[in-house]
Amino acid sequence: MRLDRMLGITMELLSKRRVSATELAARFEVSSRTIYRDIELINQAGIPIASFAGTDGGIELMNGYFLSRQHFSVEDLSVIYNLLRGMDGAMGGRSASLMNKLSSLQPALLKGRNAYKVIFDMSTSESEKAIVHPLFQAIDENRIVSFSYISAAGTATKRRAEPTALYWERGAWYLEGYCLMRRAKRIFRISRLAGLEVSDERFAPRELSSYPDEADPPGIEVHLRFDRSAQPRVSEQFPDECSPHGDSVDVRKVFYSMEYAVSVVLSYGSKVTVLSPEELKRCVLKTIEDIREKYK
Repeated sequence: MRLDRMLGITMELLSKRRVSATELAARFEVSSRTIYRDIELINQAGIPIASFAGTDGGIELMNGYFLSRQHFSVEDLSVIYNLLRGMDGAMGGRSASLMNKLSSLQPALLKGRNAYKVIFDMSTSESEKAIVHPLFQAIDENRIVSFSYISAAGTATKRRAEPTALYWERGAWYLEGYCLMRRAKRIFRISRLAGLEVSDERFAPRELSSYPDEADPPGIEVHLRFDRSAQPRVSEQFPDECSPHGDSVDVRKVFYSMEYAVSVVLSYGSKVTVLSPEELKRCVLKTIEDIREKYK
């Protein structure tokens, strides 16, 4: 997992003068590009790391920097501790070792009220745990996985993939990997994945990128106008696409599935008007008519 790896990279740099990205990539069984992304995140977290080019180049902590518990308050560590605790169920206990290390660094985490100031709820259903847990293992061991997948449009396919990372975003787990069927990087939503099998076949980590012939399908530019009463929900669902329009709220959004666009419009009932495109208007009206026919 990325958090575990970033902590490992930091500890590695604390114990060595200088180390190359290639060495770190081999140590953590990821690509050099992944190591550089991790280094950037560690820098953003306030731990200064410098990179040097040339035959004697590599990565090292800046001169004079060291890490101890004096660098972190109980409040600082409690946020990390509670994040790990919130993820513990989904990770199958993997975060327990990190929690133990933090509590050893700052014992007050186990008894102070600070431990409950910030609460992370990253609970995962039992069906998703049955997928997430073996995926952690497959990623650690670079093993190819196979599964059935249903796309947002409802298309079911059989996939084989080289799993590289798991993401938690907006209440859902996602798998990033190299899809052997599409021959390109893909991201799969765990809730749409079934029949996971972890094979004994191993793979060598590769640089992930989409090939030109596997580009994303053309999107549908949609312009919607919502009643002001729907603003709280609209702001949550489209946080970066909202703009006020008199007593209404306008949303301009690109959808990659007409079926999904229709489902979004219908979910708001009479509180939304489709301004464009005309094709979406027709699809919404046809769906409403189909529903009406069922209740005749």
